[in-house]
Amino acid sequence: MTHTCDLLPQGILSVEQAQTRILSGIAALPANEPVTLWQAQGRILAETVCAPLDVPPYRNSAMDGYALRHADTASDQPLHVVGASFAGRPFAGQVQPGECVRIMTGAVVPAGTDSVVMQENVQREGDDIRLTHPLKCGDNVRHPGEDMRTGDTVLVPGRKLNAADIGLLASLGISEIKVLRRPRVAFCSTGDELRSVGEPLQVGDIYDSNRYTLYGLLQNLDVEIIDLGVVRDTPAAVEHAFQQAMQQADVFITSGGASVGEADYVTSTLERLGKVNFWKIAMKPGKPLAFGTLGE
Repeated sequence: MTHTCDLLPQGILSVEQAQTRILSGIAALPANEPVTLWQAQGRILAETVCAPLDVPPYRNSAMDGYALRHADTASDQPLHVVGASFAGRPFAGQVQPGECVRIMTGAVVPAGTDSVVMQENVQREGDDIRLTHPLKCGDNVRHPGEDMRTGDTVLVPGRKLNAADIGLLASLGISEIKVLRRPRVAFCSTGDELRSVGEPLQVGDIYDSNRYTLYGLLQNLDVEIIDLGVVRDTPAAVEHAFQQAMQQADVFITSGGASVGEADYVTSTLERLGKVNFWKIAMKPGKPLAFGTLGE
């Protein structure tokens, strides 16, 4: 069986072949930059992130209730409430046998206690409590490093950071990370017939719609966008746009001027300033699509 791509005229690529050529000619940017967590959404991580501390960093309660010594639950004697431990305001003393401390979710489990009974499972009378349900030693206590230990790998290079990642980094106290620099993409439309939206059209003019389409597509990507506007159909104007792109951008996208007309200067300028990888693809419209490299 003869494949469709085998029937293509010499020098013309299928769309799939062209895509492969383009992707194989692109390398990741070597540069990275530090950003704060406020700037990290959607960026590509450039370093391995390891946990600088245990999570949680201390024993804390998984429930609202009472912190106590499990050994004290062996008898039916009430336990005396001697204080409270809140998140951010821990109980400072040492809990003695027969005592307990009112505790809230996330609060430090006081010294001298090893378990937390849920408030629903006690009966309180004044400053004394009695358990109404059995309790296991260690119940409802979260220990240091239970979720993550110091030195654990948290995130690896190449990950596109999302809101959950940023929250995780914040929970570790990390305020700044290294990410890959965003590619800078310059783009323009070429043609003497093009007019910007809002301008009156003269005979032979059309509105520059492709540039707006390109801008919309680029906004969906994690790139810095450089709009070089409408470039007139002269060799000097086209070369000036190419020179601007070489100085400012990593990628340059043009619309128009890549065919063989007398006023089409894009491909010849690319050939003069760089190297043309391919020029024509098996697609209509869009056959004169050129791809190459500028400078180094």
